[in-house]
Amino acid sequence: MAQKILVLGGGFAGMYAANQVKRRLGAKADVEVISRDNYFVFQPLLPEVAAGSIAPLHAVSPLRELLRGVFVRKARVESVDFERKIVTVFQGVQRRPTEVPYDHLVVALGQEVDLSRMPGLTDHALTMKTLEDARRLRAHVIERLEHAEITQLPDVKRGALTFTVIGGGFSGIETVGEMKELIDRSLRFYPNVDPGEVRVVVLEFAHRILGEMPEKLADYAHRTLARRGIEIQTGVGVASATGTQLVTTAGEVIDTRTIVATIGNAPSPIVLRLDLPIEKGKIAVDRTMRVTGRDDVWSLGDCAMIPMKDNASARGDFAPPTAQFAVREARQVAENIAASLEGKPLSPFVYASQGALASLGARRGVAEVRGMQFTGFSAWLLWRMYYLAFLPGIATRARVLINWILDGLSPRSVVHLRAETPRDIRHHQYRAGDRVYERGNRADGVYTVIEGALEVRRMNKDGTETTRNIGPGDHFGERILFGETRRGATVRALEDSRVMVIHEEAFLNLAEGFAPLQSYFSDYLRETHGLDWTPSRPGRKNAAQ
Repeated sequence: MAQKILVLGGGFAGMYAANQVKRRLGAKADVEVISRDNYFVFQPLLPEVAAGSIAPLHAVSPLRELLRGVFVRKARVESVDFERKIVTVFQGVQRRPTEVPYDHLVVALGQEVDLSRMPGLTDHALTMKTLEDARRLRAHVIERLEHAEITQLPDVKRGALTFTVIGGGFSGIETVGEMKELIDRSLRFYPNVDPGEVRVVVLEFAHRILGEMPEKLADYAHRTLARRGIEIQTGVGVASATGTQLVTTAGEVIDTRTIVATIGNAPSPIVLRLDLPIEKGKIAVDRTMRVTGRDDVWSLGDCAMIPMKDNASARGDFAPPTAQFAVREARQVAENIAASLEGKPLSPFVYASQGALASLGARRGVAEVRGMQFTGFSAWLLWRMYYLAFLPGIATRARVLINWILDGLSPRSVVHLRAETPRDIRHHQYRAGDRVYERGNRADGVYTVIEGALEVRRMNKDGTETTRNIGPGDHFGERILFGETRRGATVRALEDSRVMVIHEEAFLNLAEGFAPLQSYFSDYLRETHGLDWTPSRPGRKNAAQ
């Protein structure tokens, strides 16, 4: 009977792991990938998406196309029962909980962004982690140029034309290089904007940029970016940020309407919820990538702390969170899963980096390949050739190559497409008899009845059921405010009804700033649920006690 190999995550580590396991085991394995998106994002190309040199859809590939013979489930992981070997996910439009069994589990959930330690960044910084982030950054830059073109206020214009990037690693440097090229090549369409009015700043807390590269190449990158008018401040971090200013740790106040944060990698909340050993925010594994204390659970990629030597302790003793390493880790974890099933000894993960590349924009780059160093145009060309070959799928490579050729022959487009933003408040219409949600569904927000009548049926701990009818002005679903991720009741419309849903984070922000709302819900939750509650912003401990 085929073994069920379940892979959590559809990024570099997860996608390549699923592919390698299927190749290695063939019909002996039933491989499934669970991913919240049905596509694979080639993250090294996100800065080019943000700069408009390639189309957004050309930086992604459908998982179903890449993983032939692998079942792809678009869902969100909720929990794992390691004793029963069951992963519970929320899937479908109704976000119904579904149990997915496994024989071997591979956790490759990556990391997320947490900027909460620096006041104001969560509220005002753009990030560069997802495809939507890249699309949003391009739209934002074009919008700032549009504003600068027409404003008559010098202070407003100065803020609109000041662009700040936090972080001088690969992501930050490639982002700022491409962003500056987008600005430079777009100014021809904005006659009221003088190039000398544009200020682009990079803040790096370390003593130099590109800390993962040889110092000689980092110095070249610094000089090249400086010649292009990019101001690089090293040894400087962020003290605080608002919608119009950024305050550095050196005390400088920068008037800016654009803050791009390429820092703040943090463990996925899902990873922290799993009952797995955690080391420095990552899943602790041995050298074979098997999770400590679990014979049938493996982890790799950004979410795993993979030792490269026995008794590893220093930062350099562990596998770095790069695509190059993730692909090699995927091959090794596939071999070890196969060895485990065949009763053979496991092999430790051993790999030496083949080098590193970084694009600086404007056809310049830096590269180190097997000890050889390249700078300038040759390094930039090498960067493009390497990632073109690395792209999964011939069709994707062809589309990206055509984009690059056209970009070299024509000006950048300044079409301003509004990037989608999360809908913090939305309205839903229900017909009589429709279910709003069911007990066990994933909780998504607080509901308020605008029109109609609804029935709320809740199962009590003693097995009895409580039913109440609600109408306009009533609310339900508030138990999400004190940490519940699943619905504890079933709600259906008794007549044609209209409800408003406020996303949890938006509700907490509103309650924190609007005292009457906070006071009402504090009293309500105390009287109804016996809890003392105050709104807790992201990054702070939940205030329900």
